[in-house]
Amino acid sequence: MSQRRKLARAEAAKAKRRQTVVGLIAGLLVIGLFAALTIYNNRDTSPEAESTPDNETEQLLAECDPIGTPRVDDIKYDAAPAPSSAIAPGTLTLATNCGEIAIETDPAAAPATVGAFEALANDGYFNATACHRLTTAGIFVLQCGDPAGNGTGGPGFNLPDENLPAAGENNYPAGTVAMANAGPGTGGSQFFIVYQDTTLGPDYTIFGKVVAGLDLVQKIAGVGVADGGQDGSPAQPVMINAATYEP
Repeated sequence: MSQRRKLARAEAAKAKRRQTVVGLIAGLLVIGLFAALTIYNNRDTSPEAESTPDNETEQLLAECDPIGTPRVDDIKYDAAPAPSSAIAPGTLTLATNCGEIAIETDPAAAPATVGAFEALANDGYFNATACHRLTTAGIFVLQCGDPAGNGTGGPGFNLPDENLPAAGENNYPAGTVAMANAGPGTGGSQFFIVYQDTTLGPDYTIFGKVVAGLDLVQKIAGVGVADGGQDGSPAQPVMINAATYEP
């Protein structure tokens, strides 16, 4: 056999071996790619895998009753009503469709406000009224006490400002109950419950604190605002079915 023929055969054998190795490598790459794609495409993409349900929120939604028909905004006063008894520390209990909220009042610090709230509660003023506003950023409050249900209603009288806190950080701590207003000396029946430490101007009469049910307000806040924003109607509707005041 000539030297040229031997060299040709040797080159052909080398080429065959190279083709075999390349084929093996390509096959392994295809197998690996297929395995990777299978793992990726079979991952759990269900909603349960993307997020964990909030059990407390689900429980709250299950425990809340549907709200009833709001009462007509037709109870008006010519002047702030006098309390039905001597002003003494008492408890304002709000029976809502989601549970009870108990507020311990401070008549020594805010006598006019507490006296008015005692009389309003005894008159049924707060019954069948919605808590119309929830804020979830910057300030953290649930606002109630408006028979109109939109922030415009009131009893027809104004209360003086009382027991205003000093200016400063978290001057309205969680559990504080204070009067909403449209400026100095314009408090009426609307009030707000602070569910998380909040900083506000020192402009809102503090007349009590929540002694039971603050966790309920916090759960309502956890459900959020109805339109997904940070200030508006609570996504979980809240109605005061009845309010009572006991000295």
